[in-house]
Amino acid sequence: MPYVNIRIAGTLTREQKQKIAEEVTDTLERIANKPRSYTVISFDEMPYENWAFAGELLDAD
Repeated sequence: MPYVNIRIAGTLTREQKQKIAEEVTDTLERIANKPRSYTVISFDEMPYENWAFAGELLDAD
């Protein structure tokens, strides 16, 4: 059973999550021959203040 965890800074709309879920599921089915019904996807939306890049928090001005 494929399990995909998508962790992202900020938030996504419900429509964006739906489209991403469809595309990831399609890719796993097409390339890895995994049945759609077995694919599980979770989204972790994290505030920008919880991410840093090059030593700076993403919410820094």
